[in-house]
Amino acid sequence: MISLCPNKPTDLPLTILCLGAHSDDIEIGCGGTILKLQEIYSLTSFYWVVLGADGHREAEARKSACEMLAKATHSNVVLKNFRNSYFPYIGEQIKDYFEEIKKDVTPDIVLTHYREDRHQDHRTVSELTWNTFRDHCILEYEVPKYDGDFGSPNMFVSLDEAIVRKKVDSILSNFESQRDRQWFDRETFLSIMRLRGMESNAPSRYAEAFYCRKAVLC
Repeated sequence: MISLCPNKPTDLPLTILCLGAHSDDIEIGCGGTILKLQEIYSLTSFYWVVLGADGHREAEARKSACEMLAKATHSNVVLKNFRNSYFPYIGEQIKDYFEEIKKDVTPDIVLTHYREDRHQDHRTVSELTWNTFRDHCILEYEVPKYDGDFGSPNMFVSLDEAIVRKKVDSILSNFESQRDRQWFDRETFLSIMRLRGMESNAPSRYAEAFYCRKAVLC
């Protein structure tokens, strides 16, 4: 397994753009990586965008983001209310907003949805990410669902058990509205990270996985 790290000293600021279609997507897909980056880099700046958050889910998203980014040097949490499940049909509006994001932040890393995700909102966010941020490091995270659309990721972030527990505890405590969903439980989240940890031979046994379509080695 080849180890690749961001080409930036850990004492310099690291700017991460996190993009999620729905209130819990970022936390589920890459919450552990976000927590780990805050431990590795002394200066971290997060631009955190949830595109479809309204009502009770907006409050959940804000509370969760604030908790997840507690150690960040700077964070900007933006919650939009684009209509859930209709992203492909209102793509022009969302595209316009992506152009606004590009003016506000120049990220070192962009965390977004997997392009082959079966959920139409997730897929639209991924496509617009690539359309907007053409010269950036883009890592696509995965979100479990009934569709069974997991693929074969090619980049992994090893997570120690303390971060794994913190991620899962935070998700379960902050997103009360999702608790009645059959898949939304501790076993689901742990099993995915354990599987990806096995695939990447992670020393800690746990990992999050990403799809990196373009990378420059040197």
